[in-house]
Amino acid sequence: MRQIMLGKTGAEVSAISLGTWSYGGANKQGEIPVGWEGQQDDDSINALLRCHEIGINHWDTADVYGNGRSEQVIGSLWEQIPRADIFLATKVGWDAGEYGHFYHPIHMRKQMEQSLINLQTDCVDLLYLHHCNFGKQHEYFSDALETIRRFQEEGKTRFVGLSDWDLFKIMKYIDDAQPDVVQPYRNVMDDTYGPSGLKDWIDEHNAGVCFFSPIKHGLLTGKYTKPATFGAGDFRANVDDFTKIDVIEKMQENKILLEERFSDHPYPVMRGIIDALLIDAPSGCVLLGQRNIDQVNSAATLGGKISQQDVVWIKSLYSYP
Repeated sequence: MRQIMLGKTGAEVSAISLGTWSYGGANKQGEIPVGWEGQQDDDSINALLRCHEIGINHWDTADVYGNGRSEQVIGSLWEQIPRADIFLATKVGWDAGEYGHFYHPIHMRKQMEQSLINLQTDCVDLLYLHHCNFGKQHEYFSDALETIRRFQEEGKTRFVGLSDWDLFKIMKYIDDAQPDVVQPYRNVMDDTYGPSGLKDWIDEHNAGVCFFSPIKHGLLTGKYTKPATFGAGDFRANVDDFTKIDVIEKMQENKILLEERFSDHPYPVMRGIIDALLIDAPSGCVLLGQRNIDQVNSAATLGGKISQQDVVWIKSLYSYP
């Protein structure tokens, strides 16, 4: 697995890193599905062990993935995997607790300390502010930033990160936050990395960047042949594109084209849609969900260099609708 330098952190991490959102299983916040159905802990554990074997050494989780379940699965493995071998990231901010907003300092500390217990470690390598919802008047931002920096001073995290689905929202706070690493939503269908200004900021400040949801929850792989439905607690039930037959058919067409273009690769579709994200991010990695050993083995073939010509062609396929 190719390694990259995660910007000014100086950490060498795998170009294809591991996202463990699904390891929390099905879950809800109120009535809103926020997890992934059908995940078994045995599959998660075996995937983690295989990741370690092949050099996928950056594991990303969050306090709210299964209300700590994802963190606990990871934390159970340190007798089999040296903790120092893994660049470990978690997040705080999506559980509002009893305070009525996401970033109350007391609740942030409670969540952070529980994450350390779940992960069975004294310090994580990277702690993110999980989103940029800091109040209508940005009134919670200063406390959130001060609190996470205090965690860093206390030795609970080595580095501090900033994340959100909306890259333009990230840009509202990034100069004041000065994160070591940014985790934005990005895939070849939904890509505002350049237009938002985030790419230029990352390059100028030598920050690390980790792209999440790179296959749009599996939609971009072309594996769906008809509109899909998901069970209670599965986040994908919120994604309208899974219900649109024209989108499903377009993904099928793109799958055939990618299989032809990259026929010399064992996973040609993944080769196209994943590796295209790395060409303009030398300090970046892709956080790819890997729910079992087979998916880890697929990930092991990715992260290689791809030509600018190929990237332009791939992105043209997903300029839709």
